[in-house]
Amino acid sequence: MKGLSLLTFTVAALLFSGCSSKKYFEPEQTFSASNASTSYGGSMNDLSREGGTLKSGQFISKEGISSVNLGEGYRFLNENDSYILATNAEGILKIIDKKTKETVRAVSLKVPVVSAAINNDVIAYILNSNTFGIYQISDNRKVVESRSEATFAIDTRAASPIFIDGLVVMPMLDGKLIIVNIEDSENAKVVYLSTEKAFNNIIYLSRKGNMMIAATPKKLLTLGSGGQMEFSANISEVAYDNGIIYLFTKEGEIFALNSDLEKVGEAKYKFAHYSVATAFDGRVYGLDQGGSLIVMDSALTKYKIYDVGEVDEPAFISGIKLYKDGDIIELSKLGYE
Repeated sequence: MKGLSLLTFTVAALLFSGCSSKKYFEPEQTFSASNASTSYGGSMNDLSREGGTLKSGQFISKEGISSVNLGEGYRFLNENDSYILATNAEGILKIIDKKTKETVRAVSLKVPVVSAAINNDVIAYILNSNTFGIYQISDNRKVVESRSEATFAIDTRAASPIFIDGLVVMPMLDGKLIIVNIEDSENAKVVYLSTEKAFNNIIYLSRKGNMMIAATPKKLLTLGSGGQMEFSANISEVAYDNGIIYLFTKEGEIFALNSDLEKVGEAKYKFAHYSVATAFDGRVYGLDQGGSLIVMDSALTKYKIYDVGEVDEPAFISGIKLYKDGDIIELSKLGYE
């Protein structure tokens, strides 16, 4: 008990110290984004890599705002064409049919679900205990469930599993990728990104062509035909567009990296703390927590900064739309010139 109290005090002291000395990004000039902004009137209280849950019980996903209500105490995890996945604090995995809007399964996993993905009727999930599992809806059974090493603290931007052909890649909470063959789950492959003791979970995971990109808060990794490559930084966010990886750091830097993880562009916005970021159609977007929305060209040499108001609630980007504090900002309407 004494050790726990000391740990709590230490964490509280660090948080207080960090807040009291925090400096803020203050651009010399900003522009209005009112021509690109409309209101959706919702309030977001939970955020995952795949979407945000509104206080109303509805959710925003990469497909936009859904009319489906997840139910009291549930938060959005992921979806496919047929099903919506949601979970609650008791570790119930709710599977909702999109057509009927009815719950078809409520699977008790007993531990809170951090992230999940669904392919056809196969669900891959990561639990708060750093356990990964595969569940099949049609058979109503767990195909596999296996616990990895215990973790003590995680970054809330936990990546979701991804399916690649007959494999599923599990982004674990201890800096590992576990690659599982759905038909032969006993022979899993493990890829280590980082061995930090805390805040070391996989925060970004995607497949771009023949390359897989993954990141923890400290390291970016790519796996492809050229082998495994790594790049170290204090990572805040990752985005990808047209063969370039954009890395946003906690120091306000933005790096443009090619497939060999060589820098082909670089910019820095002093004291910027990126809330969300994206890249598409030759433009790069980074939202500072203070409300400065930075729009750049792909080379990171040209930019324009818009004032969209301080970020009070979780913000989420779906395609070309930024959902922030009840507003929808059409990013494609904002240029860098």
